[in-house]
Amino acid sequence: MLSILLILLLLRSATVFGLNQEGLYLYQFKLSLDDPDSSLSSWNNRDPTPCSWTGVTCDPTHTTVTELDLSNANLAGPFSTSILCHLTNLTSIILYNNAINNTLSLEISQCTSLVHLDLSQNLLTGTLPHTLSHLSNLQYLDLTGNNFSGPIPDSFGRFQNLKVLSLVYNLLDQTIPASLGNITTLKMLNLSYNPFLPRPIPPELGNLTNLEILWLSSCNLVGVIPHSLGNLRKLRDLDLALNNLCGAIPSSLTQMTSLKQIELYNNSLSGELPRGMSNLTSLRLVDMSMNHLSGAIHDELCRLPLESLNLYENLFEGELPASIADSPNLYELRLFGNRLAGKLPENLGKNAPLRWLDVSNNLFWGRIPATLCDRGALEEILMIYNSFSGEIPASLGACRSLTRVRLGFNRLSGEVPAGMWRLPHVYLLELVDNSFSGSIASTIGGAGNLSLLIVSKNNFSGAIPDEIGWLKNLQEFSGGDNKFNGSLPESIGNLGQLGTLDLHNNKLTGELPKGIQSWKKLNELNLANNNIGGKIPNEIGSLSVLNFLDLSNNQFSGKIPLGLQNLKLNQLNLSYNRLSGDLPPLLAKDMYMASFLGNPGLCGDVKGLCDVKGEKKSAGFVWLLRTILVVATLVFAIGVVWFYFKYRNLKSARRSIDKSKWTLMSFHKLGFGEDEILNCLDEDNVVGSGSSGKVYKVVLSSGEAVAVKKIWGGIKKEIESGDIEKARFQDNAFDAEVETLGKIRHKNIVKLWCCCTTRDCKLLVYEYMPNGSLGDLLHSSKGGLLDWPTRYKIVVDAAEGLSYLHHDCVPSIVHRDVKSNNILLDGDFGARVADFGVAKVVESTGKVTKSMSVIAGSCGYIAPEYAYTLRVNEKSDIYSFGVVILELVTGKRPIDPEFGDKDLVMWTCTTLDQKGVDHVLDSRLDSCFKEEICKVLNIGLMCTSPLPINRPAMRRVVKMLQEVGTENQTKPAKKDGKLSPYYYDDGSDHGSVA
Repeated sequence: MLSILLILLLLRSATVFGLNQEGLYLYQFKLSLDDPDSSLSSWNNRDPTPCSWTGVTCDPTHTTVTELDLSNANLAGPFSTSILCHLTNLTSIILYNNAINNTLSLEISQCTSLVHLDLSQNLLTGTLPHTLSHLSNLQYLDLTGNNFSGPIPDSFGRFQNLKVLSLVYNLLDQTIPASLGNITTLKMLNLSYNPFLPRPIPPELGNLTNLEILWLSSCNLVGVIPHSLGNLRKLRDLDLALNNLCGAIPSSLTQMTSLKQIELYNNSLSGELPRGMSNLTSLRLVDMSMNHLSGAIHDELCRLPLESLNLYENLFEGELPASIADSPNLYELRLFGNRLAGKLPENLGKNAPLRWLDVSNNLFWGRIPATLCDRGALEEILMIYNSFSGEIPASLGACRSLTRVRLGFNRLSGEVPAGMWRLPHVYLLELVDNSFSGSIASTIGGAGNLSLLIVSKNNFSGAIPDEIGWLKNLQEFSGGDNKFNGSLPESIGNLGQLGTLDLHNNKLTGELPKGIQSWKKLNELNLANNNIGGKIPNEIGSLSVLNFLDLSNNQFSGKIPLGLQNLKLNQLNLSYNRLSGDLPPLLAKDMYMASFLGNPGLCGDVKGLCDVKGEKKSAGFVWLLRTILVVATLVFAIGVVWFYFKYRNLKSARRSIDKSKWTLMSFHKLGFGEDEILNCLDEDNVVGSGSSGKVYKVVLSSGEAVAVKKIWGGIKKEIESGDIEKARFQDNAFDAEVETLGKIRHKNIVKLWCCCTTRDCKLLVYEYMPNGSLGDLLHSSKGGLLDWPTRYKIVVDAAEGLSYLHHDCVPSIVHRDVKSNNILLDGDFGARVADFGVAKVVESTGKVTKSMSVIAGSCGYIAPEYAYTLRVNEKSDIYSFGVVILELVTGKRPIDPEFGDKDLVMWTCTTLDQKGVDHVLDSRLDSCFKEEICKVLNIGLMCTSPLPINRPAMRRVVKMLQEVGTENQTKPAKKDGKLSPYYYDDGSDHGSVA
């Protein structure tokens, strides 16, 4: 009754103001929606027709509505089919990227004129209406990125004119119906990223002879690829990646003569690559990577019961067909992680503009084809872990387009072409574990973009050229196990970005160069097994992030610098030198017991060193003893009074601590025991608390501080109080923290020294971070102290920590609670990722996301797909990290009352669109950094893309952030008040180990 009254009132308004009938329907549609950005402000009842309204298109006579396009309007509410279907001539509805919710009504079949329906990137739920197929004129149907569940209706096979069907990233959980093979008009079928039941590809899809694009990646497909797909002669793009397909690649696929792109990576395929690939003259991209089982998988395995299949890798055998090089358009070839053998085609790259070549982890041998860069387009060449031999072709030394070169772990020899050292765009040059000879050419000074130089385990000789110091972006120089001689060049002290310098086991002489105090980012210094002499510079003690120092088996003399004891070293080795004098007292720890052997003149309180309690100290010792007695007497008197008032609290706090029952598990060499920790767990030392426990700052007898987290109340107490869920959560959190951090060694992951446990209480002992958490500092009154260079340093450090978890841990680790409060800052504002209580190991190697029983994470940081699917993968962390980037750029919290019902991501996007970038950036930041800040902002927006597939991998995020810093050194900042366009290519690395 109420709706009838509303329509009557609207009819009356239409009569008064002259709005026609179709305008009335649209106005009613507006009233059914929430429009927080006033995107529909032009929709009013003062116009005779709606043809001038935003997003509305009418026919040439301006009498009837034909199209409705309200993309990116931030509209929320139901999709009112009963209203819109009254527009009898409406042929197109586009509501892409809004918050349209509820279900899609069966009444959609009443929109009989519809040709184009795009409801992608919304919040629609329920099942797909089987009546959609009644739309006989429908040609385009895109429901990507919603929450549709259940089956794809069999009735979809009755579409008469459908050309595009896209259902990507929903929750469709039944099977791909064979009836889809009846839609012979289809040109594009995209069902990727749905949790279908494990079933084979329906052979009936081979009937779609007009199909041009077939995307079925991550659809839980099993069995063999049907031969019938070879009938798809018009197919341009075939993507069957990230499934469990097995058996051989059918030879019928070579009949797809229009094929431009084929992606079969990360399946369980076997056998040889099909012959006749020379028929595929239009090929541009071939990716059959990550297929490395230890034995062949035969078709018979595909006939086993589905429950017995657990296949996630492939084994391609045999040689790479020479005909692959005949494809004139081939620009990307990825075959890494298989067992392909033989030589690469000699003319590979000669007839095509090859850009990316990755054949790592195979059995290839022979020479590297000299034609790879004949077209001058080659950007990446990855050939690690093969048996290639001979010299690097001189033509590669002239390939100025190269950015990434990995030729390690082969049998290559000879001298590296001089031009190879100076390639201007290469950021990674890896030649490790070959038999290269000669020296590093002085031309290396021209490699201005070089970040990683890895040439270990070769026969390189000669002096390291002075031009190495010109490489301002160099982060790693690993040249161990060679025959380098001479002194380290003085210019090497100019490398302010250097994180690793490893030149162990060479023939270096001379002394360490001056200026090493500029190595503020140095994490590892390994010069063991050389002939370097002189004194160890005092400046080493100022390298605050150094945690690996090995100067053993050299000719160093003099005293050990006192500043060395201030470093937080995981490994220290100064053995077998000519050091003398007293050992710095803080280095006299059990963990360093073997670090000073073979230095006859070195004295200290460590087994194997001379006694430091000689006569020269006796007089000072007596005076010190008298002073201590006087001070101790005074302190004792004061202490008795103080202790009386503290005793009752201390007694209560310590009642549950029986030191004899504690079990200590260490993950690094320790210079302290559990007694030192337990004696300091009182309220005066509490520095923080949360839902899981209290955090104490404990200053050890050595003067070093550690942070101790005590799990709140103990597991037993929670069980006794009846809170079983809380007890289980705390127990799981503790186990996850220990399991994860106990194995991790990275400069940007917080260090877990040890854990102490009893039946009733659990303690975690971490390195102490004096500047607390990023969130607390950024959003406090001290936030203004974080200038842009400091924020940039923090975001790069945190990104490198997450990249290590995602790409370098095996298996990879998903943090699940990335936020600014879980990024801790050391004394130099170096960032560490912390709090792994809800972290999860991704056991499926990235192929299938893992579902969790509950949502982990913090409000404002949770990725949209995680919130409603509970599916966990690295993309969830990347979204959360994107929110942290936006926090650093805007200075705002992820959830703030000024946002209304928006979060930081939505507020940032809306403000950028409506007001511009100046209203987004933190006003406390210096405007001279504006261009760099805007570039980082763009990276944050990429990371928070609503569609997970559009978010860059963490490895790529690190590279993009580093490129921002690199460009800022060569380009002046703009001050025109506009956000500079700065787009990146995700790289589509598909998790390559290369």
